[in-house]
Amino acid sequence: MVSSNYKGFVYLLHPTPELWTLVLPHRTQILYIADISFITTSLELKPGVSVIESGTGSGSFSHSMARTVAPHGKLYSFEYHQERASLAETEFREHGFGQVIQMHHRDVCKDGFGLQNTVDAVFLDLPAPWEAIASAKEAFKQDRTGKICGFSPCIEQVAKTVLALEENGFIDITMYECLVKEHGVVPVQKVSFTDVVQDAKQRKASGKPTADSVAIKRKLGRDEPVPTPQEVEDSMSLMLTSRTPGETRGHTSYLTFATFLPSIVA
Repeated sequence: MVSSNYKGFVYLLHPTPELWTLVLPHRTQILYIADISFITTSLELKPGVSVIESGTGSGSFSHSMARTVAPHGKLYSFEYHQERASLAETEFREHGFGQVIQMHHRDVCKDGFGLQNTVDAVFLDLPAPWEAIASAKEAFKQDRTGKICGFSPCIEQVAKTVLALEENGFIDITMYECLVKEHGVVPVQKVSFTDVVQDAKQRKASGKPTADSVAIKRKLGRDEPVPTPQEVEDSMSLMLTSRTPGETRGHTSYLTFATFLPSIVA
């Protein structure tokens, strides 16, 4: 879309759950794309699936799950905080998920989910997820296997959740930590081991520090174009290396997964 004075422009982007995650109003801490994609895959979410989410929070993961299970699936979202529940319900309706997401204002740790034999998967983002495990077990469809995930910042929470899962007959209990590490491709001057040793000896003899400056004689600036693979291949003095950024996003939470067995098998 061109500006009125024809000196600029704006890109109009079709709204997606990923974009909403980046711009939503933060009422609570939220899940980001790395955790969202990993949890969605591990819970085996797909169109037509019914899933429980507690708590709703800011609705970041809710939008992604609703898109995944739509149009015939159902997301039962629970939030104990009245204002957050009301705001989330309004956003879901305005964003076209009113028929997919069923919003509930409820403290599931005290009152349970109030569902029996209904869902295929459960996601718990609660301060005390172990208190909701027994009720989650009742909510699973009893004639098939189901998946459950607990999202907990502290390892002590994980320990209590695992104990509750074992007591309620869940199997395949596994814990993951999802960390993203970016790699940048950077061409540097190719040198031999002999050149490095000789340079180190010369520097030592002259009293200079024996850093790996020979191996990094040429570094590209951030704004310099990266050579194409063909340009690198044509230049015998350059080779491609992988470089990680100095700082990366750290710990978010531990993800504890388990499998529910149908009553016949159990």
